Amino acid sequence: MKAIILSGGKGTRLRPLTYTGAKQLVPVANKPILWYGIESIVAAGITEIGIIISPETGDEVKAKTGNGDRFGANITYIRQDQPAGLAHAVKIAQPFLGDSPFVMYLGDNLIQSDLSLFLDHFKAQKLDALTILKSVANPSAFGVAKVDEDGRVLQLVEKPKVPPSNLALVGIYFFDRIIHDAIAQIQPSARGELEITDAIQFLIDASKKVEARQLEGWWLDTGKKDDLLEANRIILDTCLTSSVEGDVDEKSQVIGRVQIGRGSKIVNCTIRGPVTIGSNCHLENCFIGPYSSIADSATLIDADLEHSVLLQGAQVVGIHQRIVDSVIGQRAHLKVAPQRPKALRFLIGDDCQIELA
Repeated sequence: MKAIILSGGKGTRLRPLTYTGAKQLVPVANKPILWYGIESIVAAGITEIGIIISPETGDEVKAKTGNGDRFGANITYIRQDQPAGLAHAVKIAQPFLGDSPFVMYLGDNLIQSDLSLFLDHFKAQKLDALTILKSVANPSAFGVAKVDEDGRVLQLVEKPKVPPSNLALVGIYFFDRIIHDAIAQIQPSARGELEITDAIQFLIDASKKVEARQLEGWWLDTGKKDDLLEANRIILDTCLTSSVEGDVDEKSQVIGRVQIGRGSKIVNCTIRGPVTIGSNCHLENCFIGPYSSIADSATLIDADLEHSVLLQGAQVVGIHQRIVDSVIGQRAHLKVAPQRPKALRFLIGDDCQIELA
């Protein structure tokens, strides 16, 4: 059994953060989104992983993620020169996949459930394809499945105006090698892409064994700012353990579940968890409220922060109004003059410098 993870695309919904970087490397609880998928796949016992990368961000993904040693996996990088669809990604990965069954995982997804539960069913039933579904309030925004009472998939539709159900395709699929034959038979859709839904529908129409299982836990598609913040909140709520490796002075208060990385200095601050702070950070005269993630080498002085994400090297200085529901990009500088506005809300991209006067 092998796996492919899709880590290409332009990340348009997360701009300006993704003008200069891969959306799958944006951190949730100070860990790249992509890495959660890798860890989930390895936990299911799959260690041969191909990562589909784009020309624009592939080098960054490779440099950050490496050859897989840190995960106990062997990672092969597969370049997709243009975003021509999910089925196209499978097509270019065929030399890597060979005749092996495989799981396809969209790299900007986070799920709560154990992948091995679905993998075991896929193997036990000797399926040609298994899709994972989740009921959603807005099915028109997703690929949608219609299933019978036994879990057999009857129809798949990509972002339908009139959805046949409220069951969205989560973005994790299990396939036998026959999917390659199906992809060879389909044509590009109206948007010019080879759709994986069309390939699965081809299998359904050919009476192959295609089933669906519903996801019981949470599912997060981290493609937008609010989704990213919600993912950060849930991960901090469910996965964070306390660990203080940095230097916290006697004037500071650390309350609840808080992680502070090595080399970080906390001076006269109140930190109320769940909060994670990376290594080599400097925080002084700050309040850091729940559901905040502060990446390595960040600086906060005279600032209040809550339910927000700061990326590596960001600097926030002199802001006493509380920053909430915000994502601040790598190396961004945020500084405010003494005459302060009443409220602040930000989505700030990499390398920005903003001063409120």
